[in-house]
Amino acid sequence: MEVQNQPIKSPKLSLKRKRKEVNNNAITPFWNVVLNIIIGLFAFSCVFPFLFVIAISFTDEMALTMNGFSLFPEKFSLEAYKFVFQTGDQLFRSFGVTVMVTVLGTLISLFLITTYAYVISRRSFRYRNFFSFFAFFTMLFSGGMVPGYIVVTQFLHVQNTILALILPQAMNAFFILVMRTFFQTTVPDALVEAAKIDGAGEMRTFAQIVLPISLPGIATIGLFSTLGYWNDWFNALLYIDKANLVPLQALLMRIQNNMEFVIQNSMKMGGSNFEIAATMPKETVRMAMVVLATLPIALAYPFFQKYFVQGLTVGSLKE
Repeated sequence: MEVQNQPIKSPKLSLKRKRKEVNNNAITPFWNVVLNIIIGLFAFSCVFPFLFVIAISFTDEMALTMNGFSLFPEKFSLEAYKFVFQTGDQLFRSFGVTVMVTVLGTLISLFLITTYAYVISRRSFRYRNFFSFFAFFTMLFSGGMVPGYIVVTQFLHVQNTILALILPQAMNAFFILVMRTFFQTTVPDALVEAAKIDGAGEMRTFAQIVLPISLPGIATIGLFSTLGYWNDWFNALLYIDKANLVPLQALLMRIQNNMEFVIQNSMKMGGSNFEIAATMPKETVRMAMVVLATLPIALAYPFFQKYFVQGLTVGSLKE
């Protein structure tokens, strides 16, 4: 009986082959450098406009008029910021109002949107189709500005209060539908039923089971709600008359309108008034306003980014 001799595979050779297979699927050093350069250029193109705006805000108005826009100021000047800070305590008061409205508004918005979306995402809820259509219908046909103003001022009676800056944006139909779809695809019915069998109620199931595994959607909706509240100025224009409740964006808009009014009337009157209008920092003030309105939220974003990334990397649930 013949015995066939089979070659014995060395473990070292098999490890080398596996390493070669892995290396074949990896990116070569050359393409790694190329991709890093491309991504770096794309990132720089996103940051460059803001850096350009900051540079213009620190440029002297006359130098800007004579030499045009430049990334490096021909003549350094703080006149634009001095003009904006002439409002004194009002600027810091408006900044505090904006921060408070942004924080409270985002929390209220997240609570309302997530609870509404979770209810219509459950198949056991009998009227989920009706309430889903009710939310979707508002995306197609809105009541308009006049009915909204009547509701806020005549029915809710929240004019000249913080709630006038929060409630009009608290509910967003698009965010509701996004969260509903997220709950339907992420939270299985078996998990909810298991929690009910263990004796958990609806609110406990929602707070302790559903929300922890829904952080990606919540973080996304929260980010967009925060940006919406921070950049809002139209509601202040409609509902706020008290100076101590004017948010930052509305204050900057009023400063801009007042400056344009002074320039136009000074140029019409002529004489020394024309010289005053010519020396006022028109373009640099606009850029300084952009910096003051954008820089705080841009500096705060990196601190919240880790929570956003953690939400995106939450482990998946397997049935």
